[in-house]
Amino acid sequence: MQRYPDKSGRSGIEAFEVGKNYIIVEYKDGDRYLYSYEEPGKTDVEAMKELAREGIGLATYISQYVGKRYAAKL
Repeated sequence: MQRYPDKSGRSGIEAFEVGKNYIIVEYKDGDRYLYSYEEPGKTDVEAMKELAREGIGLATYISQYVGKRYAAKL
């Protein structure tokens, strides 16, 4: 897992892991979720990867566009 840069200083995201067709997001409460090309889909996953690398906007994107559409809770 790679530490989320959190440029805003207010994110609930702690870390992330990027794979070819997925992203795993770990929240500060310890919960980890897998988002894949299957769910919520390629467009969302690729957007999430970019936001994760930039270190800003990932939690907002998830709450506004993805919600509970994750592939698995790990």
